[in-house]
Formats: sequence, C-alpha cells, structure tokens
Amino acid sequence: MGSGSYSKNSLTGNYDSSVREAKVMSFLGPDYKSKSKEELFTQRNINNAMNPYGVKIRESRDSAEHPNSLAIILALDETGSMGSVPHHLVKEGFPDIMGNIIQKGEKDPQVLFLGIGDHECDEAPLQVSQFESSDELLDKWLIDLYLEGGGGSNYGESYLLAWYFAAYHTSIDCWEKRSRKGFLFTIGDEPSLKSVPASFLKKTMGDGQYEDFSADYLLNRAREKYNVYHVHVKETGSGSRQQVMDDWKQLIQDHLIIAEKHTDIPGLISNTINSFKVEKPELHADLNPGKKEDIIL
Repeated sequence: MGSGSYSKNSLTGNYDSSVREAKVMSFLGPDYKSKSKEELFTQRNINNAMNPYGVKIRESRDSAEHPNSLAIILALDETGSMGSVPHHLVKEGFPDIMGNIIQKGEKDPQVLFLGIGDHECDEAPLQVSQFESSDELLDKWLIDLYLEGGGGSNYGESYLLAWYFAAYHTSIDCWEKRSRKGFLFTIGDEPSLKSVPASFLKKTMGDGQYEDFSADYLLNRAREKYNVYHVHVKETGSGSRQQVMDDWKQLIQDHLIIAEKHTDIPGLISNTINSFKVEKPELHADLNPGKKEDIIL
C-alpha cells in the first residue's frame, strides 16, 4: 500500500489540486497532459506489477497519517467498445478523484484500481494495483494499465471479476475495524458476463481451490464489505442501448449510476461516496448469498 500524502492548503485545510498537478508533472514529465494515448500508455501486454497471478490479498490499512482509511475500488472496462473513454478517464478524470473526495469531507480514501476485460477472449481481463493513499502512486498505476482494447462478440464483459477480487482477495480496515463498508465502482458500457469458471480463476490467480461462480453470487459476496455500484457509460454505441441499462437495473437495482458523458464519472463517484454517513453494524438479510449449492450457475 502506498504511503504518500495529500497536499492541503494550510489556511483552509482544502485539497490543493495545483500542488498535486505540479507533483504529477514532476513524477510523469511536464508533457503529461499533452501526450497521446500511444505515448502515455506504453504497455503492450500486462504489467508484471498489475498481474493478479499469485496475489493473495490486497490490504487497505489505517496508519498514523491516515487513521480512518476508506477502501475504494475503481474497476474500469478497457475493452474496445469503450473507445477512447478509458484513455481520457485515466489521463484526465481519475488523477483528481482522491482530491475531489477529500474536498468533500472524506479525509482518508485509499484507492485500488482494476482494469477489466473479457475473460472469455482477452489476454489480460483482470489487472490489479495496490490500495494507495498517495495521488502520485495512483497516477503511476493508472498509466501502467495495459489498454488491451479487446472484448468479443459475446454479450458482456468481466465486471464480475471485480466483485470476485473484492470478495476474496481484499482485506480492509474500514470494515474489519469499524464496520464501515468500502466502495466498489465498476465502470463500463456492456452487461456483465453471467459466470466465471474455476478453470479460468486457477489460470489467472494461481494455485488454490476455486469454484464456478455466477455473477449474482459474486455480487452478493462483494456486497458483504463494499457498497457496490456500476457506472454505466451511456455515450458509447453499446452504452446507448436501453437493453444494456435494463439488464444492469435488474442486476444491481438502485446502485446503477448512469453517466451521460465520461467527464461526469469522477464527480458521480465522489458524490456517491460523500453522500454516505458512517454505517453502523447491521444485518443485511437481503444481501445474504446463501449456501453455495443454492446458486444456479
């Protein structure tokens, strides 16, 4: 987990985005904003640091500097149907997202970034960063993303892999210490694929015991410790289809967020997080995934 700090105005206590941008320019180069997709995103296959193979747990932990950590997962669809949207979000939208969240009152966000593809046909359908409290380190993970631009003619992408990873491969202090759920946002323009086989998980994650999972089951498991949302990108060809939005509405109900433009996404995410009060421990009977044998794959 990153150990960097945020820059705040000493008089107002507010997040200073100009200081953050100066740090980014120093970290990534002064021509960061002017670089093309090809110049900025140089990965031509999955970055070893973002390869999930062998990853057991990603941790979001409290520290002296960030004593009330809040785990946030952003899972971005980087398949071909999204066009240039992933490039624009990674380059211009996400770098300021922690600052936006802090500005609105959440002092200790820790963000983990996932790249999502299509596990039925892509080479790298799951890419995984670390939870970071440092804006500069988050920027580094963002440009390490392999924009594979794949996907297939099947009906959906692998958003369920974000739910799987959150449920089985994260440990977060906000939930374990304070019974406050983290946040998980999948972002894309396609439906979710309905299931993932154990054989794929073993190949992707490494040695271990795996099962075939349905999307419904993984969504409910992730909901045990995260507030799970899907941000639907409406401006693409696939995203404009009403059937796709209807499918998400049926699956995730009122946790579907419609983004008319990709430039709206960072604000929609930060507003959603900051609309929550600290949760009290409670039973979520409707989110109980039940027995595994009751899940129909």
